[in-house]
Amino acid sequence: MKRTPDLSTATWRKSSYSDGGPNNCIEVADGYSGVVPVRDSKAPTGPALVIAAPAWTAFIDDVRKGNL
Repeated sequence: MKRTPDLSTATWRKSSYSDGGPNNCIEVADGYSGVVPVRDSKAPTGPALVIAAPAWTAFIDDVRKGNL
């Protein structure tokens, strides 16, 4: 059974890919083995997505290549 990591003490940082505008800001938390927690910076107490690290890496690679 997979468990969602406890994010109550997560240290969040704004993604370097966020444009700084009011509508396009995500934050990520480092230090979780095998997953990358992601949340909307406008709703810090709202839900977070927990994405498998390989899927996050593929997403970032596509962003860097301009595919998205």
